[in-house]
Amino acid sequence: MSLALVKNSPVEDLRRRIADAGALILDVDGTLAETEEIHREAFNEAFVAGGIDWHWGRRIYKELLRVAGGKERIRAFDQMRRSGPPLSDAVIAKLHRIKTERFAAIMSEKGCPLRPGIRALLDAAWAREQRIAIATTTTRVNIDALLAPVFGKEWEARFAAVVAADDVARKKPAPDVYLEVLSQLDLPAASCVAVEDSGNGLMAATRAGVPVLITRSLYFHDDVFDGALAVLDDLSELGP
Repeated sequence: MSLALVKNSPVEDLRRRIADAGALILDVDGTLAETEEIHREAFNEAFVAGGIDWHWGRRIYKELLRVAGGKERIRAFDQMRRSGPPLSDAVIAKLHRIKTERFAAIMSEKGCPLRPGIRALLDAAWAREQRIAIATTTTRVNIDALLAPVFGKEWEARFAAVVAADDVARKKPAPDVYLEVLSQLDLPAASCVAVEDSGNGLMAATRAGVPVLITRSLYFHDDVFDGALAVLDDLSELGP
């Protein structure tokens, strides 16, 4: 077990902290499910469809994940190139639109399971009538592609708040998505617990004053998460 808790708090204390929270606020990509490889595949298919001679391997995609937002990643990679004119906003928007369509198609064809312990966390929270919210920099279309097969078309009704990329001015690591979630929940930040997998997510929640539980994901497994409430490989470490 790779449990690393602030002040060596035991697992039971963490379980109690989660159960007593006014709300649980969850990230999506890498946290609810390991979707980033599907995103990478969708980006590469969009480049082919858009006639762009790019291919993102895992190494470069890991670097690009430090940039929040799909269009922002395309622009960041374009700026990294050493030659050629920059892509226009229209081209970037088109590529991202194709990528979003490809992501939904891949998800429909292959699906993507929730990460270990996530379903148990959600079911336990709903059973005790605890509110759950989503704070993410992905789009609602992408959230729907992940959650509709699991919880049905009316999945959003099960969440007290859903704040996505297009709902705020700034993406993570800015605190905007968390501040908007807290506003909708009408709860103090310190009473909630966020679940994240990345440094950008940790910074966003922390800047909003929300304590953060980290679950290490594929692309951020080796990162250091100073200031997190706890760091787990996945939520199954909390036990039944």
